[in-house]
Amino acid sequence: MSPDSQLQASTFIRALIALVAYLFLVPALLFISAGTLEWPMAWLYAALLLASTIGSRLIVLKRNPDTLRERARFTESEGTKSWDRLLVGIVGIYGPMAMTIVAGLDHRFGWSETIAAPWQYVAAMGVAGAYGLAVWAMVVNPYFSAVARIQEDRGQEVVTSGPYRLVRHPSYAGALVASLAFPFMLDALWALIPAVGMAVALIVRTRLEDRMLLEELAGYEEYAEDTRHRLIPGLW
Repeated sequence: MSPDSQLQASTFIRALIALVAYLFLVPALLFISAGTLEWPMAWLYAALLLASTIGSRLIVLKRNPDTLRERARFTESEGTKSWDRLLVGIVGIYGPMAMTIVAGLDHRFGWSETIAAPWQYVAAMGVAGAYGLAVWAMVVNPYFSAVARIQEDRGQEVVTSGPYRLVRHPSYAGALVASLAFPFMLDALWALIPAVGMAVALIVRTRLEDRMLLEELAGYEEYAEDTRHRLIPGLW
């Protein structure tokens, strides 16, 4: 194995270990902060999170393995925008962790008024649909990076298929819906505080990334004229 291949393999393994640790850390924080394992809706959320994350990676591994290599080396990707180094941490790590901890504490201490079970299941369907949208975007987009950068080294082109026919940033749209539905699904309205903060970060990241693509990616301006909305169909 060449030195470059060894480096790529090492980077991929480290990224895989980090992903697995994160996948189990989020549910663990939820149950630890709640102080109980007897929380059916939290188990459903954990199942949705694991299924969407692992399922998407398995599909992409078969269809576009280079996408996983791109995502695995996000900490060393050339051309990553400076503003995204902060935002990627908020929307990818600190925001979700804050939401789960606050939701767990809300469940433990009963801070929120009880949300009727049917509405919790409606919110759960919203989370499932949002995760599905994000998975769809990842599967059809071979340039689905973890950071905002123009992938000249991979010959990046504009993607217009699948959910990209609806909005220009479908993965962020899914993350926005999932974040705002999460507190209602778990009957933990205090989690709306970090959820709203995460939604704001997602909107800011969408705007900055969209401007980057308009300025630097060939063909994106024409795509934006046809697909007019960034995040929310009919609105923005």
